[in-house]
Amino acid sequence: MACDVAVMGGGTGGCAAALAACRAGMRVVMTEETDWIGGQLTSQMVPPDEHPWIEGFGGTQAYRAYRAAVRQYYRDHYPLTAEARSAAKLNPGGGNVSVLTHEARVSLAVLEAMLAKYASAGRLMVLTETRPVAADVDGDQVRAVTVESTKAGTKTTIRAQYFIDATEMGDLLPLTKTEFVTGFESRRQTGELHAPEEAQPANHQAFTVCFPLAYEEGGNHVIDKPEEYSFWRDYFPKMTPPWPDKLLSWKMTDPFSMKVRSVHFDPTLKSNQAGLNLWIYRRIVQKGIYEPGFCSSEVTLVNWPQNDYWLGNLYGETTEEAARHLKRGKQLSLSLAYWMQTEAPRPDGGSGWPGLRLRPDLTGTEDGLAKYPYIRESRRIRAEFTVLEHHVGTDARMKLTGRSREEVTAEVFPDSVGVGSYRIDLHPSSGGDNYIDVSSLPFQIPLGSLIPKRVENLLAGCKNLGVTHITNGCYRLHPVEWNIGESAGALAAHCVNGKMRPRQVRNDEKRLRDFQGRLVAQGVELEWPRLRAR
Repeated sequence: MACDVAVMGGGTGGCAAALAACRAGMRVVMTEETDWIGGQLTSQMVPPDEHPWIEGFGGTQAYRAYRAAVRQYYRDHYPLTAEARSAAKLNPGGGNVSVLTHEARVSLAVLEAMLAKYASAGRLMVLTETRPVAADVDGDQVRAVTVESTKAGTKTTIRAQYFIDATEMGDLLPLTKTEFVTGFESRRQTGELHAPEEAQPANHQAFTVCFPLAYEEGGNHVIDKPEEYSFWRDYFPKMTPPWPDKLLSWKMTDPFSMKVRSVHFDPTLKSNQAGLNLWIYRRIVQKGIYEPGFCSSEVTLVNWPQNDYWLGNLYGETTEEAARHLKRGKQLSLSLAYWMQTEAPRPDGGSGWPGLRLRPDLTGTEDGLAKYPYIRESRRIRAEFTVLEHHVGTDARMKLTGRSREEVTAEVFPDSVGVGSYRIDLHPSSGGDNYIDVSSLPFQIPLGSLIPKRVENLLAGCKNLGVTHITNGCYRLHPVEWNIGESAGALAAHCVNGKMRPRQVRNDEKRLRDFQGRLVAQGVELEWPRLRAR
């Protein structure tokens, strides 16, 4: 196949990259390892995790169009109550982690609709169940990438002027010999406040195999006992600082204070117990917004500390070892489901909710688990510019600038191609580190973080951009990944049309301003108004 821009990976960033490149008139091929495009939003089953200003600003126009289309999909296809239908900020699931918790299949339908006209016009070819396996590289130039069907085993060679790596784990980087880093950089390398003294390249954030659960009071949907259940039921994490209890319990480390945090779980909503009810936290179906009799049960999405897997990594090891860890991650999630069905303490003093039911119809899988693990940390390019903690971390910025918490702002990047905001939120890692969760400032996405130091026609299209293990914690969420992908797709198209290289755009002020102007015209915000730290 031949095209202008090849997007490897059809996740959140990949879809945004393909959309931007097609919008600029490019012929695009996009591959996706699963049979669902959308990544975090769909195959990984993670409802949007966003900053508190997302309804007004802090996301691209295309991302806002996606969000609006999700709400409209419910209005068009679901029997909503009059009150829900008229709600401008409809939250379909009513979860408290986001103002837009919803079913993954709705995001899938919306993303496919957003891309459909380009596929019809012959500008976009989407190859699902396809992954990159080899690359043809000539010096600093990627000439072609070979992809393989995960179903048929057939291989296809894709030739393009530009390649965007939007795979969930930066799979294109080793294939193309693009320099990259993994895990923890050292404080000696980055000067970061929360970095260790020595680099730890095999120390990655936990991944999570998410799953939805419905609840039917009086029902019995207990699954077969998972083969690793005994291990996970008795597993006590060895973390620094220490984890407070067994992993399968309602006690965990509070990411902010690092003290013991007790939560509870009540799908009946009858308990008046104080604190976080995990049932509501990422709920994706709530009965109250539908006409009476339509919805038999609510559904929550399980993406909690209790099913974070940190006993090994999904890349950097052998294929067999990665497959073993993925299997164990699935066993952990199934064990958590079984524990909740049979042994978990209830607020009323009893144990277990046998009425909890896995929903394979919502995941598109036989086991009821997400099609793909939620990947928090990818391989990351050695970039023209790398975002460090003292560029965006509140305490690090205060220490660097001498400004107060009320006065301090993130580093201003003259080559900004977007904005984002999220706390520096690192989940426990495979090296035995507990949470690192610290305040950050509303930040910009520098163009230099999308461009490798050496390779000329490959761009980062998701969380594999030039960030560190630390700053990955605030650059990895849905609206930021979308903005990264959209700007990468726009940059590739701009370079094809202008017959120039990405670093030429960045290093020439006139060219940079021209490109930034084009981004702004397409609804990409480049800077924040003054906001307080998160």
